[in-house]
Amino acid sequence: MGTKGTEIVGLDVRELLAELNKAYADEWLAFYQYWVGAQIVAGRPAAKAVSSELMRIAMEELEHADELAIRITQLGGRPLDNPKQWYEMTNCGYTEPPRDPSDLEAIIKQVIEAEGCAIGVYHKLAKMTFQKDPITYQLMIHIMEEEIEHEDTFENLIS
Repeated sequence: MGTKGTEIVGLDVRELLAELNKAYADEWLAFYQYWVGAQIVAGRPAAKAVSSELMRIAMEELEHADELAIRITQLGGRPLDNPKQWYEMTNCGYTEPPRDPSDLEAIIKQVIEAEGCAIGVYHKLAKMTFQKDPITYQLMIHIMEEEIEHEDTFENLIS
């Protein structure tokens, strides 16, 4: 990152990069979890809506990973490049889908829990960067808004 770009970040950039990489790991694991979930429930007539939403949101999680990777490199860091690191660095972890693919409620509850964790992560990062790093702050707000939308989508599927 350029000199002026570094100057405007009013916090420890190494600490911020570590937190952004944790969020990056979360997004990759969420993408995979949702993608696998969509595959597992696919083909079941009652699950078409769930499968479709899982796939749509999986692609948004992948977009979040891309946005985070861009910001990490802008800040002079390097996104985690080994899937083993994703699991080691994650805030939210990875939850295997239920063994029974017809248990749509369990799959939906897992997604709601994962989205709740993501909302907490981005809220923490937004507070961390507020009035210290406006570019990262705006990105955290953008991603948090989408995570809140994801949670709402899945809560509506079980209500």
